[in-house]
Amino acid sequence: MPGSDGLSGALRARLDLLLESAQSRLELIALELQEEKLRLARLVLLTVLASVFLAAGIVFALILLTVALWDTHRLLVLGLCTLVLLAAAVTAASGAARTWNNGRGLFSASLAELRRDREALQSRRGRGDRPA
Repeated sequence: MPGSDGLSGALRARLDLLLESAQSRLELIALELQEEKLRLARLVLLTVLASVFLAAGIVFALILLTVALWDTHRLLVLGLCTLVLLAAAVTAASGAARTWNNGRGLFSASLAELRRDREALQSRRGRGDRPA
């Protein structure tokens, strides 16, 4: 059948194009996932380090303040220090929640590319269905 080679060749070409497109999208997803993993690891490390150093500094400052005012206002100092630390914890927790909620969507670039591919295919299909 002479026409079958042309048809199968066209089908192979379309299948090759489809597979190539899928491969490039999967590579993009893998790259985005790797970047997100590195960003999160760095964020966690820096957050832990900052938290440890901040906690140590606050503890030593509070000890210094308590010892300095031990004879006159020790309960007042301890109460105020407790309130300050609780307020700082609430502020940090709300900042972390805001940061978490404001992050860009995972795989947003891949999803945008797939959306453009779908729109392009739909527009081609729409042109192909119209009589010439």
